[in-house]
Amino acid sequence: MSEIQSSNVTFSIKKDKVPFGQKAAFGAGHLVNNLFPGALGVFSFFLLTAFGMDPIYAGILGGLPRIYDAIIDPIIGHLSDNSTSKWGRRRPFIFFGAILSGLFFIVLWHLDPKDSQAYNFWYFLIFSLVFLTGNALFATPLIGLGYEMTSDYKERTRLMAFSQTIGQVAWMIVPWFWVIIADPTLFKNQAEGVNKLSVIVGVVCMLLGVLPALFCKEMDQTNLENRVHKKGSIFSELTSLFKSIGLISKNKSFMKLCAATFLVFNGFQMVASFSYFIIVFYMFKGDYGLAGSWPAWFSTITAVITAFLIIPIVTMISNKYGKKNAFIITTFLSIIGYALKWWGFCPGNPWLMFIPVPLIAFGLGGLFTLMMSMTADVCDLDELENGMPRKEGTFGAIYWWMVKLGQGIALLLAGWVLEVIGFDAGKTTQSVETMTSLRLFDIFVPVVTASIAIWVMRNYSLSEDKAREIKAELVARRGEL
Repeated sequence: MSEIQSSNVTFSIKKDKVPFGQKAAFGAGHLVNNLFPGALGVFSFFLLTAFGMDPIYAGILGGLPRIYDAIIDPIIGHLSDNSTSKWGRRRPFIFFGAILSGLFFIVLWHLDPKDSQAYNFWYFLIFSLVFLTGNALFATPLIGLGYEMTSDYKERTRLMAFSQTIGQVAWMIVPWFWVIIADPTLFKNQAEGVNKLSVIVGVVCMLLGVLPALFCKEMDQTNLENRVHKKGSIFSELTSLFKSIGLISKNKSFMKLCAATFLVFNGFQMVASFSYFIIVFYMFKGDYGLAGSWPAWFSTITAVITAFLIIPIVTMISNKYGKKNAFIITTFLSIIGYALKWWGFCPGNPWLMFIPVPLIAFGLGGLFTLMMSMTADVCDLDELENGMPRKEGTFGAIYWWMVKLGQGIALLLAGWVLEVIGFDAGKTTQSVETMTSLRLFDIFVPVVTASIAIWVMRNYSLSEDKAREIKAELVARRGEL
């Protein structure tokens, strides 16, 4: 009997281990998942400068697609949860979504500044919606795929850590898009820079985006029963979706993860642009020439440290002390880092601004590595409590819908803060009071939101022991080995 148990344990360990090739393919998908929004954020600035878009129209083009994106993500997640095909639930969505999103990203940015503003507005709006549809077909099932690639508590963290490390490469590259597009030695104007760079980004994202569909393995579908096999009406599909959302909203562990992510990520997002303004207007007195590439280097070095130093440390802490404790430890370290920015951002010595970076990087470096791993654990808990179908796609969609909603609110609040403190980017010199207020907000906001997130997670109860108990019960219930 003991020999049988031993062989079963060995089989389980091998089964739950994700091979390096699959981790690399999944990581490539996350690189695309970061490169698209990063490039979109940079390129959108050039709607104003390269294509002469009115700021009000540009604001509408930034807001309306976000609303559409928030609506379509849960729908795509629900469809992939209940999909049946010989290629799996997620992989067909990922494959065609990668191709569609890459192609339409290129089409989206082939605007012509010679066309009328009205034409460019409607062109960009329509193709934004088409691009976001393709991107949702790719990104939402990709997140769901990650939750089901392994059922092992620690291997989930290693998988997410690997994918987040690869994903950080996008943030090493994206800051330099500003420099490349505006370089007159490369392109005759900014519009041409946007047009040509969009082709490179789109093609790279297509090639990398199909890799998870080709090489990653999904959960064995043999025992995944009670999916919505019948093609019902739109009303019945929406009813099923809302039922799933209702069940998910009652999952207290998942709601804690959402709340903590909302606080940490959007506290960071709210002040993300402040560092750029502080570097230019406080450290270099409003001289863009002297500031040069320092802001880009600040972003790139942060991404490099996050990828190759912080994420491995977070994984080690998680494996030793558990995911909840790892979150609390890493978030607290980020709070110290934010506080050190007061001394790090020093006029006359720009190198000092890199001192707080490793501690600050623990915030987002730990956040998504741990939260995505914990969400995979929560999917098991949901199956235990509510049965089939499993809802990885819907869980992922709701989680990222919350992130996107918070990001929109954070950007809105950031603009309000700049208005209140009297900051004017059009002026070379800002008042001492304005810069002091900006520096205080840059520290105070993420410190407060991260502190509240620690408080939210203090009673998170889905430990490693409990996760293993749930896994064992699910295996028995499904009749698996």
